[in-house]
Amino acid sequence: MKRVLTSLVMTLALGACAEQSLISKVEPALVESFEAPPPGSDPNSCWGKDVSPAVIETVSERVLVQPAEIREDGTVVSEPVYNKQTRQAIVKERREIWFETPCQDALTPDIIATLQRALKARGLYAGPLSGNLDGPTRSAIRRFQAREGLDSSILSLWAARKLGLVAIERS
Repeated sequence: MKRVLTSLVMTLALGACAEQSLISKVEPALVESFEAPPPGSDPNSCWGKDVSPAVIETVSERVLVQPAEIREDGTVVSEPVYNKQTRQAIVKERREIWFETPCQDALTPDIIATLQRALKARGLYAGPLSGNLDGPTRSAIRRFQAREGLDSSILSLWAARKLGLVAIERS
């Protein structure tokens, strides 16, 4: 009886772990968001910085050390000898992108709720209109901006304008 009970407890514990791993991946914490602008930009503006790490893969290849020895009649005297060499190769370079963002004091709960509503209308956000800049909201921001080449969960000023959150400046 004790063995059955122990097995049952272990099965339930492992099931809970498996169920936990099925939950959708949580949006990682913000990479970086700055109040201070990068050098040479408008000091009254706010900026975000997104850093994508380099992608490195291990490449293994066979390198010929000694070629095959073949007689004139085509008979193989000795097979070729190869060594396996492993090296690291950069598949994708590290990327650092600065982009203008709405300033933090402008991101009120009402504005964030409007952001969530705009993302929901585009089928990118399924959560409640909470007014919180939480993981699901940032995931939706990332999906919206990725269409235009900015793979970041930090809301860019461009995206805020495109979603109707910030007025478009006239020249």
